[in-house]
Amino acid sequence: MENHEENIEKATVGGGCFWCLEAAYQKIRGVKNVVSGYAGGQTRDPVYQEVCSGITGHAEVVQIEYDPGIISFKELLTIFWKIHDPTQENGQGADLGTQYRSIILYHNENQKSMAEKSISEYTPGFARPIVTELLPLEIFYKAEDSHQNYYNRNPSQPYCSSVISPKLLKMGSSLKSFLA
Repeated sequence: MENHEENIEKATVGGGCFWCLEAAYQKIRGVKNVVSGYAGGQTRDPVYQEVCSGITGHAEVVQIEYDPGIISFKELLTIFWKIHDPTQENGQGADLGTQYRSIILYHNENQKSMAEKSISEYTPGFARPIVTELLPLEIFYKAEDSHQNYYNRNPSQPYCSSVISPKLLKMGSSLKSFLA
């Protein structure tokens, strides 16, 4: 299938460290590109150290460019619910702080509606309430180059081997039908 720019759509989500989400979504069929960045806060042009401090209001997020003819926004959300804990407020595992919160930043009203429906559908499957924020994407700030494609460049780094690798293994068994 030819890749035409008009066939590409974007989705922006956060659920813990952006390295984890980036590594997971890079393995999904129909995903053309994943960019780590910051969104959902008030500081203009934030840098990693500021976001980590919690003062910017931004979350670590990934912006996913995908071909909707291969994978839908709804399917991307299915993956989202399975690769992080949307019931943990302001964190994921040991990564704590508002920058690690669960968040869906919709690009249009259709994505908003689909996200609302997805939250309703997945809520009964969790023992605790889903705390995922749902906000319009106002602006996405690309993270520094050192954060892009992080897992693939640093698979032996301790965080990658102890946190991301097990997540990807689990994902491989539960999301097999979505993998490229």
